[in-house]
Amino acid sequence: MISIRELSRAFGAQQVLRGVTMDLAPGTIHGLVGANGAGKTTLINCLFGLDTGYTGHVQETSGQAIRQVTGLLPYEPFFYPKITGREYLAFCLQARRQPVVDFSAWNQLLELPLEQYAEEYSAGMKKKLALLALLVQDFRYLILDEPFNGLDLGTNLLLKEILLRLRQRGTGILLTSHLLGTLTETCDEITLLAGGIVQRHYLAADFGNLATDLLDTLYQDKLAQITRLLP
Repeated sequence: MISIRELSRAFGAQQVLRGVTMDLAPGTIHGLVGANGAGKTTLINCLFGLDTGYTGHVQETSGQAIRQVTGLLPYEPFFYPKITGREYLAFCLQARRQPVVDFSAWNQLLELPLEQYAEEYSAGMKKKLALLALLVQDFRYLILDEPFNGLDLGTNLLLKEILLRLRQRGTGILLTSHLLGTLTETCDEITLLAGGIVQRHYLAADFGNLATDLLDTLYQDKLAQITRLLP
């Protein structure tokens, strides 16, 4: 299990995270929801070790190094110029000292032009390529920052099924999404982050309250304006 305890992060006088405590267990899907600026991406960067300037504790409780057993999908995947999709996949595997495998079976699902330069891909194709690089590896955990963003309807449906199958195989998955329905359909629990603070952890039985709580927590002024406009 990945354990986060009292994690705080500040950039100068700006406090981005305040005492965040949560867990990611194998075989579960944990959603992270909050408005833009809530601290979700900063939390992910601290969790994965891309940002080490935090206070608090982040650890894999069995003693494994998190980055050795965890795959990360960033919000905006980066690709070197003049590298094909196939070369990018091979690079990702070689960087982890894993043998290069045949990507064709997975690519029958995602339908990417692997011989084309990745920088020429659309935003959705870039997201699919970065996902493919994770799916061909055997990770204990996956951290996915807005994995559904930019994907077409069919790929969204396929990705949800893939995540459910991975959970069934024992993978622990942390994902963020602005598509609330996607989270409630796939997650075992959801953490609401607002102003860098964990407002509430929701189990599946409480998901029906999430939309109302989000409005009450984040958009009280907007709700008041709606009441004035539509009394």
